[in-house]
Amino acid sequence: MAESAVNFLIQYLWPLLVNEVQSLKGVDEEVRELINEFESIRSVLRDADARQDTDEGLKTWVKQIREVAYDVEDVLDEFMLGQAQEQNGSHGFVDFLHRPIKRLKARHQIASFLRNIKTRIGKITARKDAYALNGIEQGSSSNNMSDQWYDPRLNALFIEEADLVGIDRPRTQLIRWLMNGDSRLSTISVVGMGGLGKTTLVKKVYDSQQVKRRFDTYAWITVSQSFKPEELLQRMIKQFFKGKKDPSPRGLDAMTQVEKKDPSPQELDAMAQVELIQELRIYLQNKRYVLVLDDVWEADVWNFVSNALPTGEYGSWVIITTREDYVASSSKIGPSNRIYNLQPLDPENAWSLFCRKAFQSNEENSCPQELENLSQSFVKKCQGLPLAIVALGSLLSMKDKTYVAWEMIHRSLGSELRSMTKILLLSFNDLPYYLKSCFLYLTIFPEDYPIKRMKLIRLWIAEGFVERKEGRSKEEVAEGYLNELIARNLVHVAERKSYGKVSTCRIHDLVREMIIPKFREEHFFASSVEENTIPCNRIRRLSIYKDENFPKFDAFSCLRSLFIFGAEGLSNAPAITSFSSLRLLKVVDLENTSIEIFPDDLTSLLHLRYLSLENTKIKKLPSSLGRLKNLETLNLKGTFVCELPVEILKLQHLRHLLAYSYMAESFYRPFNSVDGIKVPAGMGSMRSLQKLAHIEAESGIIRELGNLTQLRRLGIIKLKRGDGNDLCTSVEKMDYLQSFSVTSVAEEEVLNLHSLSHPPPPLQRLYLKGRLEKLPEWIASLHNLVNISLRWSRLRDDPLKALQSLPNLVELRLNQAYDGEELCCEGRGYPRLKKLWLIDLSGLKNVRVEKGAMSSLEELYIIRCKELVEAPLWLEHVTNIEELYVRDTSEAFIKGLEELVDSMVKVNMLEMGSNYLPE
Repeated sequence: MAESAVNFLIQYLWPLLVNEVQSLKGVDEEVRELINEFESIRSVLRDADARQDTDEGLKTWVKQIREVAYDVEDVLDEFMLGQAQEQNGSHGFVDFLHRPIKRLKARHQIASFLRNIKTRIGKITARKDAYALNGIEQGSSSNNMSDQWYDPRLNALFIEEADLVGIDRPRTQLIRWLMNGDSRLSTISVVGMGGLGKTTLVKKVYDSQQVKRRFDTYAWITVSQSFKPEELLQRMIKQFFKGKKDPSPRGLDAMTQVEKKDPSPQELDAMAQVELIQELRIYLQNKRYVLVLDDVWEADVWNFVSNALPTGEYGSWVIITTREDYVASSSKIGPSNRIYNLQPLDPENAWSLFCRKAFQSNEENSCPQELENLSQSFVKKCQGLPLAIVALGSLLSMKDKTYVAWEMIHRSLGSELRSMTKILLLSFNDLPYYLKSCFLYLTIFPEDYPIKRMKLIRLWIAEGFVERKEGRSKEEVAEGYLNELIARNLVHVAERKSYGKVSTCRIHDLVREMIIPKFREEHFFASSVEENTIPCNRIRRLSIYKDENFPKFDAFSCLRSLFIFGAEGLSNAPAITSFSSLRLLKVVDLENTSIEIFPDDLTSLLHLRYLSLENTKIKKLPSSLGRLKNLETLNLKGTFVCELPVEILKLQHLRHLLAYSYMAESFYRPFNSVDGIKVPAGMGSMRSLQKLAHIEAESGIIRELGNLTQLRRLGIIKLKRGDGNDLCTSVEKMDYLQSFSVTSVAEEEVLNLHSLSHPPPPLQRLYLKGRLEKLPEWIASLHNLVNISLRWSRLRDDPLKALQSLPNLVELRLNQAYDGEELCCEGRGYPRLKKLWLIDLSGLKNVRVEKGAMSSLEELYIIRCKELVEAPLWLEHVTNIEELYVRDTSEAFIKGLEELVDSMVKVNMLEMGSNYLPE
């Protein structure tokens, strides 16, 4: 984490040098020297960060460096804030500094501060050297007991059969693959987060008599994070020679060969890499072997090991266990490669395992009634993670079986399971520096809180965690970060959209529980619901979870981010509307609070980059909003704000402007169910905008939109027919547009979108609401479309047939979109469609889908199509269908569906309730 702080500071100092202080004689050199100093420190910190837990002296040194980095950031932020406030209409910071007297003062202040920082760094380095901490670069030689921690993963190699729970199905599957694989060498990768039981599972497969009988030789190699090529090869040779059953090689051509003598340990040590590889290849040639590579962290391990393995024709296998998805996907060689994603224990097996461990002294392993609620809470926190359940159950088995003793453990769970924490931290320490802060940021959210993908991405950007990469937007880089954390099994997908994008994510409750105490020490963040030992003036991020725990802000002078959760009752109390003491804030999230008036102090936060007022009761934004010139995200979703002040045009760094409200979810939404916002003339000047939704259409505004060439999402409401051509002209200039939503000014107003001759190729989501005389021809050319919604279109020609060739369409919604009697889909149409909505098609009498079409369909919604009579027999050919939602159709249609569904095992038919329609 110190590395992340230093790296952030280096990124902060370079723009300061280039844009702000280069004209101050002498100061620019001080900044350059400080950057060089921090760059040197950063190279050391990459190793030190990972090993500070086992070396107290090293831990102290890392802490001191981190504090210096924080202090530099604080002072520079304060300085920049002060200068900006004193400009009072001048033409810029540099212009201000050239005023003779104040320029001299500014130069003196900066130079003096930078010299003090260099002195502090010098003293910290001197202490490191004086106390023999300069072994950081070579690796710690500490012999502290903390280095000799007991690794409970070793138990996985020696678990008795009677102690196994929930392993039968995955073990059977893996053995089946090994027994029935291709004749060429293949791989099985078992993937999952740390503590999930990968090693236990594979060890039981490896030790099974079926496997032992099938293979001539076998080897088990624990790789871990310290990967040394020669040592790995030497261990493989020793294991294979030890595990051999028949020293003679296979094949008639080998019958005359002289049996080769096994190499001695001394001979192995003397061999070079190439010799070791040759030795292995010669020995394994003509043998059926199985190799287990346990705990692999890098794809390079397989890339290296595969050179030493003959592919042969005898059905050999390599089994790999890893926490990293990308390692599994990279570890392939033959045609029968498999990936097994190991899942957590289900609630029943998790409870069984917990009781076996926690109540070992009880012959029936039964839980006393007075401890049942606490026990269930413990199991819930483990979320099916076997290693956590075993560690926790074993700990509790040694405690008194009383509520008081167990409740104390419950309150301090993270600190109680130290060895478990070390295992989970292996994954954290393996992260590159740019992912560490991003991962920790997820602990800011409450337990079990669904973290929205785009919200998280915007927050990472606002915090400065996302590095620039040529040819990619910051949002694209940040999404890559999230996908990498998911691939490393540190972040779990809670919900995906139908077309595969992550919708919400989370981290394991126990991971959160264990990591929070460690990184609270580093001042990364604090919460209001727990007792904090950090001085308030050192806390950089604060999450407030409850109304009654609302702290006073005066003491949080270094705060950068403020989040409020579960405080729906808060309105305009001083505690939530006074931000004058929080001068350095970059992030303010007041989502779901009940404030009604925009807090005046917010516009004095000149460093503010992210402001969310989502679902508050605010009705108007002040003209002083224009002071927030660093603002990147303004979230007004669900508020009562209906018009933006002209001063919004001063926010030239704004990337995301979200300002719309949906009518409360109900079974039926009227045409005007989305409220947008009026924007001032001149919006075309805000060229940094990536997302703009939803704005009211006016002729001048529509023409200006063509200047917003960076837009990824655009939402327009109240479009008039006469403005359609101008909108098409503007959209053709948006080369990066991915989501396009248009609603006409009235239900009968025609959406005139036919002149869009060159639609943006990246367009993935298209939402059209309003009358269409015919379907625009350009829609069928958009091969990247995954989601189309047509509402109130009143088409005369069959839209189902017109769109069937779209290769990637996953969701199609037709709501009052067609006035005809029959919808038809020909064979092979809609190859990836998963969800189909047919709503309010009043004239529809028949849906005809040929065999082979809609082969991926999983969910079908038929709502208020009252002329439908015959059951859709074509569903018998759609083997993936799982859910069928029906509402307000004829009795004959429902009866026919019920008979059809009875013959289809997988389908769950739901006749929907009075007021619910899944989104």
